[in-house]
This record gives sequence, structure tokens and C-alpha cells, in this order.
Amino acid sequence: MNNILNNIDEESKKTDQRDSKADNYDINDIIRQCYFSMDISDRVYDYCENIWHGFKDRFEKIDKVSEYNQLKVLKAMRKNRISDAHFAGSNGYGYTDLGRDSLEKVYADVFHTEDALVRSQITCGTHALTAALFGNLRPGDELIYVTGKPYDTLERIIGIDEDVECPASLREYGISYKQTDLKADGSFDYDAIKSLITDKTRIVAIQRSKGYSVRPTLSVGEIGECIDFVKNINPDIICMVDNCYGEFVETIEPSDVGADMCVGSLIKNPGGGLAPMGGYIAGTKKCVNNASYRLTTPALGKEVGASLGINQSLYQGLFMAPQVTASALKGAIFAAGVYEKIGFKCVPDSSQERHDIIQSVVFGTPEAVIEFCKGIQRAAPVDSHVVPEPYAMPGYHSDVIMAAGAFVSGSSIELSADAPIEEPYSVYFQGGLTWQHAKYGIMMSLQYLCNAGIVSVKDIEPNYFN
Repeated sequence: MNNILNNIDEESKKTDQRDSKADNYDINDIIRQCYFSMDISDRVYDYCENIWHGFKDRFEKIDKVSEYNQLKVLKAMRKNRISDAHFAGSNGYGYTDLGRDSLEKVYADVFHTEDALVRSQITCGTHALTAALFGNLRPGDELIYVTGKPYDTLERIIGIDEDVECPASLREYGISYKQTDLKADGSFDYDAIKSLITDKTRIVAIQRSKGYSVRPTLSVGEIGECIDFVKNINPDIICMVDNCYGEFVETIEPSDVGADMCVGSLIKNPGGGLAPMGGYIAGTKKCVNNASYRLTTPALGKEVGASLGINQSLYQGLFMAPQVTASALKGAIFAAGVYEKIGFKCVPDSSQERHDIIQSVVFGTPEAVIEFCKGIQRAAPVDSHVVPEPYAMPGYHSDVIMAAGAFVSGSSIELSADAPIEEPYSVYFQGGLTWQHAKYGIMMSLQYLCNAGIVSVKDIEPNYFN
């Protein structure tokens, strides 16, 4: 018995010694060593750590917005009495799909609109915008974009360039197009807008995010002022907002300030990284119904469209969206802080208010853009071994490089970056399902630029901040 007790005492002492050593472990040192083991140099690590520590107060504000939006989504789900019965899918025509119909009610409540169309059959944000436009425009109508030329993939849908053949475009259906650019400071040119509006004007479209241009993203407040201006000229004009990349960044959405239609993609912010595909249109009942007739067929509209087995992913993705969007915002601010102190122009800069999750960095050379994207790809959980290269993507007017090692193909709420290979050689970074992953991705992008000799090690000396 004494031998047994002695053995227990000895084992107990060994355990206490191990626990004592564990207590002395420095978690910061463990994390630092982990970054080193994942190809981040000590200089890049020290530089970036100094950067993000300066944003702690800013991050707290982002968390408060996320908390509000989380409660807003939760409230909508509780109001509509969501249960596991709503997660069941449908097939065939999709009639009486309780989960799909209730999800659209949840979206309508979140966006404070009369109705919403939320469908897996919408293949992307461009498709959602197309359904909204074709559903609500008729031959002889006029479409005006008041934020300059829209995103590249919409150009042939509208038929902007009359010298380019655009089969099945709005132009072929006798719908005319006009546009006015934003002013140099990024604000609306109200005199130009007023001069363009005619009796034929049916839709005034606003692109909230910058697309492939180096200009500020519009705040919901600015969008609301423009909508008020247009409605004062003609209250019957439909105001449509391309809301891609902007959902849950602020406490209000464009639909809260008068937009007749808010349009976006589920593999961006509102899908929370869990939605495998889809898009949404939230707005007035008439506008949403018209869009649904274009998406499916007149008379059937929202009544058809099987959800198959993805309802749970769409619900859960929406529930996670406020937190995921907050992580992406933190990554964008961190990216701006990292690159502006080295000397690159960042839009927006690290101190400016954020109205979408996109961060653009003007590198000035294609080599820098490509190395940045290589770093983002290397940091991905999927296809980290793949090396991205520029190529001619359908719908774009120049070669484009895309880095996106994502769980969902093309998901830009996940860590990703893309850029047209054209002047001023800007890269557009977005996403990060977690702040920690976004942080690592930016650090890896900087490491690649250092390894390629594009950024000098001297630029990131620790005493750079002194």
C-alpha cells in the first residue's frame, strides 16, 4: 500500500511540474512561432502586429454594429417562427416550399421591405441585377446609372457600347441607357442627374460599391439623399441599388432610405460564407414580383423554384452574416493600414468610414498586383498550392487575376482578391470569414511582395513608427 501511495505522490509531482510549465507558456510567443512556421518572416510579423494593435478601438465600433445587425436578423427569424421544418428542401416545381417562402419573409423583415426574392436559381449578383432590370423595364423605357459606368459584367447586359454586338441585351429590347459620373470627390452630380431624367426614365440605378474603380464607396446616407432628389423630380421612378458588398456594414440598408429595390449576391455578405449559391432582391411587392416573373415565368413567379436541400445553409448563413461581415471589415482596415504606411494609395484609407468590405490598393505595376494575389491564394484553406495568373474572363474587358481559395467557388465574402490587369494597377481585396484568417492573408500578401523585391525590407523596419 505504501508503495502505491508513493507512486501516486510522484506522479502528482510530475503533473504539477507540467502544469507549472504550461502556466509559463506565452501564448503570444506560441502564435508568433506558428506564423514563422507558416512562412511569415519576423520583420513582416512585427510590422503587422504594430499595425493591428492601433485599430483596437476601431474594431470595437465594428463589433457594436455587428451586434445590432445580429439582433436585427435574430428578431426577423423569431418573428417568422423559424423551425427545423423550414430546413427541409423541395424538388420539382417547388410548390408549397415553406422554408423558401419563410426565408423570403425573413429577408423582407431584415431589409424592412414589402417583399423579397431569395433564390438559389439566381446564379450571381449580376444575374440578380439582370432579373431586377429586365423584370421592371419595358421597351421604350430609359435606364440611368448615376454612379458612372457599372461593373464590367453588366456592360453587355445593358448594351452600353453601341459598337459591340450584345445579343439579348436591354438595348435589343428597345431600352435606352444613360449615365452620369460621380464628381471628383465621389459625390453625386445632382445637376447632371436632373438634366438626364426625362418622361421615359423608368429606373435610376445606384452602384453602392466601387467596382473596378478607385472611388469612395457610397454611404447609405448619401444614397438616401440621391433617392430623395430623384423622387422629388418624379416619385414614380424606380430607384434600384446594387447593394453587393455593402450588407450589414452599417446599421441601415438602402431600403431603409427609400430604395425600391436592393439587390445582391448570397455568396457575398448576406450568405455568411455558408450559402453555396444564390442572390436576393428585396423591395416593393410590385418590383419583386416583376423580377420573379423574369427569373421564372410570368404568372408563376415566386410560386415555383425548388430549394432542393440548401434552406438550412441559407438561413444559417444569414444568421452568421453580421459577424462574418465584421471580420471582413476588420481585414479591410488592416490591409489599408499595412499598405498605406509603406507608401501605397489605399481607397478608403485606414481612418475613413467604411460602407462596404472592399479594400483597393493602388500598386502602379502589374507585377505587384500579381504578387499580392499570389500571397492571398497561398493563405487560403482551399487550393493554397495553386498559383493564380491573369486570364481573359468572360464579361471583362481586360485580363483579370483572381485569388480565391474558397469553400464556395467564387465566394467573395471569403478571403479573396481580384484585379484587372490595367492601369492604375489596383488590386481589390475583400472577405475573410474570420478576422484571424483575413489578418494572415494580408500578412502573406506582404510577404510575397517582400520576397519578390517589390517592397524593400527597409520599408518595414520596426522603428518605422518612431
